[in-house]
Amino acid sequence: MGFISDIVSQLFVWIQGLGYFGIMFGLMVEVIPSEIVLAYGGFLVYSGDINFWGAVLFGTIGGVFAQLFIYWISRYGGRPMLNKFGKYILIKESHIDHAEKWFNKYGTGIIFSGRFIPVVRHAISIPAGLAKMSHLRFIVLTTLAVIPWSILFIFLGYQLGGQWQHIDEKASPYVVPIILIAVILLIVYLVVKAILTRRKKARAQ
Repeated sequence: MGFISDIVSQLFVWIQGLGYFGIMFGLMVEVIPSEIVLAYGGFLVYSGDINFWGAVLFGTIGGVFAQLFIYWISRYGGRPMLNKFGKYILIKESHIDHAEKWFNKYGTGIIFSGRFIPVVRHAISIPAGLAKMSHLRFIVLTTLAVIPWSILFIFLGYQLGGQWQHIDEKASPYVVPIILIAVILLIVYLVVKAILTRRKKARAQ
């Protein structure tokens, strides 16, 4: 555990040294959970090393590319490659099954709302890649979800300052409402989709 702690500490030093690019690369490699990297980015804003909106921009870029890598592995490597290498990006087979079930049930709209739902958000890019979802649609929906997530955790990290390590406690009052909003948006999406499908069938008759 001490060895792992040393590696993580070195990663934070590396992120601090690279500034904006450190946040971006820290999110892309996904060795540390995105919430922690973004909170540390907020601490760097608090310290005056970088500015808030620059951190949000590079946090968004890093977050989107992290999901694009998973999408590309899924799209071009398929399920066999995921089963073989998924463990290296902290994705278990059960995560893949769960995310695929949600994607098949709710469609491409889950790419946005699913980003805010625990378990699903870490693996939702996988079924999108397996289904060969449009690159443009995937990137747009992912970006729209990553932006508010980045703003929230960078802002909370900024507020915590030197206590940024307590991000879980600080974020919990915000995360639950976000999950509820995501579920509501998902329901609205499903209702609209059902109405449009019925209208389309009615016109076909």
